[in-house]
Amino acid sequence: MSFANLGLSADIVRAVSEQGYIQPTPIQKKAIPIVLKGLDVLAGAQTGTGKTAGFTLPMLEILSQYNQEKGYRPTRALIITPTRELAAQVSDNVTNYSKYLKITSTVVFGGVKINPQIKKLRSGIDILIATPGRLLDHANQKTIDLSKIEILVLDEADRMLDMGFLPDIKRILGLLPKKRQNLLFSATFSDDIKKLADKLLNKPRLIEVAQRNTTAERIEQVVHLVDKGRKRELLSFLIGSGNWKQVLVFARTKHGANRLTKQLEADGLKSAAIHGNKSQGARTKALSDFKNGSIRVLVATDIAARGLDIDQLPHVVNFELPNIPEDYIHRIGRTGRAGNEGEALSLVCINEYKLLRDIENLLKFNIPKKQIDGFLPDPTIKAMPEDRVLKHKGRSRRSSKNKLEANQDVWGRTSKRSF
Repeated sequence: MSFANLGLSADIVRAVSEQGYIQPTPIQKKAIPIVLKGLDVLAGAQTGTGKTAGFTLPMLEILSQYNQEKGYRPTRALIITPTRELAAQVSDNVTNYSKYLKITSTVVFGGVKINPQIKKLRSGIDILIATPGRLLDHANQKTIDLSKIEILVLDEADRMLDMGFLPDIKRILGLLPKKRQNLLFSATFSDDIKKLADKLLNKPRLIEVAQRNTTAERIEQVVHLVDKGRKRELLSFLIGSGNWKQVLVFARTKHGANRLTKQLEADGLKSAAIHGNKSQGARTKALSDFKNGSIRVLVATDIAARGLDIDQLPHVVNFELPNIPEDYIHRIGRTGRAGNEGEALSLVCINEYKLLRDIENLLKFNIPKKQIDGFLPDPTIKAMPEDRVLKHKGRSRRSSKNKLEANQDVWGRTSKRSF
């Protein structure tokens, strides 16, 4: 099956083919015809399976059938994403796919000056891609009119709920016309997502191309058992001995990401960190350098678990396991994308064994374990008592929540509640 068989115009098919895509993915085969019919959709698929094209292509087809060529253009489609990186990536896709259409689009998010965004919005655009808080900033300043929205997309909706954006989403929904098409795309279907879908969607079509909470089949997953104090040494050994040219490493905290980056640099591995305390310019440069091969290692916090779209990324490493099992799926989903194979390694110390069990319970299988000579765990090192691990994990979550609410810099917010 080709994209043309799905009901897309020649101009859209031409633009898609120029991006190197010949055949639609399973999620695209199922979603595009349904969206073209104007129906609401609740869609779930593993990351890297082409969800973005699954809603942008039919959206462009619908909007291109009638668009105002001169004068002010009311915003007719709104795509909401949880992070800046994902918003920028979706915006790039919309721009590429609409290359031969008379469709205008722009993206707005925090961490950058708002005035250039205002200028672009006032000129009139057909499609707006936005993060929740910055969108509400524009709405409060009356620099955007959402009363003519025909299509609403919530992309990575599960991540938005995880990040506490539900109140902002509810406020945005109150600014939209009641009659519209709603598309909700998510990597996983949690109970909270289903509750949101019940309130948002009107008789939606359910599309699911993978089992709930599964990881991509093309990703080889391995756990390396190692003492906490030797993780960085093992990571440098794996990168060097395997001659890895490009590896994305996840750390749990911003401070930890910075510290690990400096240590890897000292080991002779060109590295950069990307997290919420970095300016948008620094984050963009780090990602660009990583993509073009100027740096070998990109150390990221979970802010980068969604929205990083890197072609043929071969290796992802969990330097520390996430506290929330679902975040493991989002992290390793940065590799094995678009039909490519990938490898996901986790460096696990004794105090992370419970986190590992939680992840394996979610995946419903045991991840293969490896131990490398010279890095065997010290049998004399005892784990922290499990009740202390749980208390520590609870403090970590509360601390993260407090930082999210109070630190304007973390998500580029221009006010305490905005993004």
